[in-house]
Amino acid sequence: MKKKKQLTLKIIVYIIVRIIIVASFIFSLVAKNYYTAFQCILVLILLMLPTFVNAKFKLRMPNVLEILIILFIFASIFLGEMRDFYTKFPYWDTMLHTISGFVMAAIGISLINILNKSERVPFILSPFFVALFSFCFSMTIGVFWEFYEYAADMLLQFDMQKDTYITTITSALINEGKTLTINSVTVNGAELKAYIDIGLIDTMNDLIVNAIGALVLSISGYFYLKGKGNEWIREFMLYKKDHPS
Repeated sequence: MKKKKQLTLKIIVYIIVRIIIVASFIFSLVAKNYYTAFQCILVLILLMLPTFVNAKFKLRMPNVLEILIILFIFASIFLGEMRDFYTKFPYWDTMLHTISGFVMAAIGISLINILNKSERVPFILSPFFVALFSFCFSMTIGVFWEFYEYAADMLLQFDMQKDTYITTITSALINEGKTLTINSVTVNGAELKAYIDIGLIDTMNDLIVNAIGALVLSISGYFYLKGKGNEWIREFMLYKKDHPS
């Protein structure tokens, strides 16, 4: 019964999200906003990713994980980028990076768990190393995403690494390592009473919350693999279709 309810919820989410994207695509075409229309197509393609992965690699993805991935894609690209939620809601980006860390850790632990259950692999990693790999896998994906944001900002003049106003800094160069208060900064002739950080703080915050999400899943996954509860982890792990979970 539980799985049936989850499947029903997944279908409802699929339908609602796709209706919203398709409607936005049509309105964008009418308004001759072709870039937004292209983004809608990109979202629709990405929403097919779970189905493609399941079919291509013969995996079984739990409904809860699939729903989370669908909502993540919708929230990050459609709401975040296209509807400017990153600017309207200051913690939108933080929330998504935390979820991303959690999901990537779940995928990491799933990959090793599948290998541990494979008869073709001559060794089995302990729960500790599975959890460690899970955390490192998630953090690696997070780092490469920050590389992508940096490249987009530098090469394409985007602003994916959001700027931050800073009123005090600690500078060995200017003030012998002591706290320095910013009284005035001139930008394009305008006077600002703050220093503008161009992405470092945003990047570090993203990596920190990514680590938090990854740590929660990895630690929980460790105790699950040790047989000490946390059965909810099963809702976020991939399995081979021909192998019992």
